[in-house]
Parts: sequence; structure tokens; C-alpha cells
Amino acid sequence: MKRKRGKDKALAADSGASTSKGTAPFSSNWLELQAVLGKQVKYKKKRRPSETPTSVASAGGNIGEKDEAVSLLPTSSDLSVTKILALDCEMVGVGAEGKRSALARVTLVNICGNVVYDKHVRPLEFVTDFRTQVSGVRPRDLKEAEDFWTVQKEVAELIKGKILVGHALHNDLKILLLSHPRKDIRDTQRYKPLRSANGGVQALKHLAAEHLGASIQEREHDSVEDARAALFLYKKFREDWEKDLKQRRVGSKIAIASGEKSRSSR
Repeated sequence: MKRKRGKDKALAADSGASTSKGTAPFSSNWLELQAVLGKQVKYKKKRRPSETPTSVASAGGNIGEKDEAVSLLPTSSDLSVTKILALDCEMVGVGAEGKRSALARVTLVNICGNVVYDKHVRPLEFVTDFRTQVSGVRPRDLKEAEDFWTVQKEVAELIKGKILVGHALHNDLKILLLSHPRKDIRDTQRYKPLRSANGGVQALKHLAAEHLGASIQEREHDSVEDARAALFLYKKFREDWEKDLKQRRVGSKIAIASGEKSRSSR
């Protein structure tokens, strides 16, 4: 018992326990030990793969609130003029209050999304509204721009015999004073599966967000970006789109043949 009591007293003295004479001071050994034990090593919590925000890498992916928008980048380095081209134009305002439109920029991208033609155009009339907030065109862009007729000729040569993709292509062709065979037009504004539930046309910005997970036209429009958006929409629906067109052509040929046969039998 004496040994135990002596041991207890020694422990009490080292730990600075209270005695009848008052509070005993902390020993230096205890303070050092407490300092070591008090240090807490903070580890960074590792994110699991599912917790890491990721961007949508393929067309048609769903975007969460923390996901980044997809960049509409070319799919290869091929710069050739392919059988399929996508067209987009930017316009400025001319005439009184700039209400009439004139061509100010025209862009063509190939099937890979690479730019094969991109020029600013000097309008035939005096520009009264550059519409910069939408067109992205500024006065400096048109100072040394190509004249309209040169651009029109170059574009006509490039799209001849090609499948032409775009959004509201009738507007682009009209402003270029050009036409294109209906059978070679793929317009994302008019394709039925890309229309709203009530059959109305939808904006390219909305279609790009819904079907590509891409954010476009947040500020000024960019004809390269818009042409790529229309192209990638077409590529996503291409198989069904072309199949539907083929069936229509076959049906049309059968109807024509049937009509000719009935007329000859009279």
C-alpha cells in the first residue's frame, strides 16, 4: 500500500494536480507532451470521381447546375472543303434607322467544324446600325472588308454541289442573293424533330443548349460558333434525318410513277 501511495503522489505531482496547499504548477514535460498532442494534422478531403464537376463531353449529354458548357470545337484538323458545309451570316442595318439588313460577315465550316471560309463584307449601302450587340460587327471590321460581289461569287463556288447546313438558311441565302437546291439543304430550324411541341420553330441558342449541352449567343453572336452549332445538331440527328429524306424521295417517285401510269391507261 505504501508503494502504491508513493506512486500516486508522484503522478499527481507530475500532472499538476491540486493539493491542499493550492494548485501545483504544470511540469515542463507535461506542457511539451500537451503541445505535441494538440497539433492536429489537417488532411484535404479527396473528392470522389462522382463529386468532381465535369463538363459534358458528348453531344446530347445532360448538364447539371455545376457542369460546364460544352465548347463547340472542331473534331479534327481536317481543313478541306467537304461534301457537307455549314453556313452562317451576320448582318448590319442599313437605310432609315437601320431597319433593313445587309451582309457583313459570312462563315463556312466543314463537316469537322473547321473554318474553310470566313470574311467580313463591305455592304452595298451605308451602314446606319452595326447591331454590334447581336452581330458582333464593329466599324473597324468593315474598313478593309471584301466587296459584296466578290464574296458572293466565292461562296457560290464553295457551296455548289454541297449539302448545306444551317439555321434559318433562307435568311442567309437571301442576304447573299443566292439560291441552293432544296434537296441539298439541311435546315435545323425546319427539321420537325427540332421543333417545339406545338410545331413552332426554335432558336438556335435553345437547340444548342437542349441537344448539345452548349452555351452560345450569351453576348454578341459569332458566325463561326453558330455555324458549328447548326452543324453538330445536324450530325447528331443525321442518320434519322437522311433516312427520312430518302423515304420521302422514294414515296415521291412512286407517286409520280403511279400518276404517269394512270394517265397513260386512259
